[in-house]
Amino acid sequence: MAERISVLVVDDEPVIRAGLSAILDSQADLTVVGTAGDGEEAVEACTRLRPDVLLMDIRMPRRNGLWALTELGRRGLVGPGRCRVLMVTTFDLDEFVDDALAAGASGFLLKNSSYEELAGAVRAAAAGHSALSPLVTRRIIEGHLNGRQRPDGQELARLEHLTERERDVLGLIGEGLSNAEIAERLVVSLHTVKTHVSRMLTKTGCRSRAQAAVLARNALSSPAPGDAATPEPGGRGRPLE
Repeated sequence: MAERISVLVVDDEPVIRAGLSAILDSQADLTVVGTAGDGEEAVEACTRLRPDVLLMDIRMPRRNGLWALTELGRRGLVGPGRCRVLMVTTFDLDEFVDDALAAGASGFLLKNSSYEELAGAVRAAAAGHSALSPLVTRRIIEGHLNGRQRPDGQELARLEHLTERERDVLGLIGEGLSNAEIAERLVVSLHTVKTHVSRMLTKTGCRSRAQAAVLARNALSSPAPGDAATPEPGGRGRPLE
């Protein structure tokens, strides 16, 4: 029998902690090894228990989830081969989301996610994948791009060493597609897509699929600074290449 995925549940509401724990413990391959009520307790419990996945609310009193994620990263406890962190949000587009992406969150869940979505996200995170539904991805991107029109030079520089296919994959991640959906769209194997995703994340310096999605929408969907349209006869224009 395969070893069960260990999960630490963190939320300041006891009822929510109990509910999430019950859902996860009902799955044959998942086990809740502990709970915590704020960021400080989360850091202590994660340091002591070393769970595979930390499921944590962003908004909590005293120390919030972002503080805990940042502190765990500082201690070297978050990332590939270590604890993977899923942040839970009510999503009025939480202002902490961008910072959580930068700090290395593996994914985001809505508090009203279904049992299947919750368990699936934990499994995906434990396997080293980002756990973002298309809805959450779109909301993250929409909030991140609010008021932004053009990518900056640093964002464009992160794309310089990507192959054409890696850029394709990055663009599809920006649309919120899963690896399986990307494989179907590009007519390649799932293994090939995973290889492209891994290389793309390394080359761009993105720590998660969510960061890559934001980069894709920033740098691939807008003209670069200084780009302009070149008039053609008849008053019609085309972008400079």
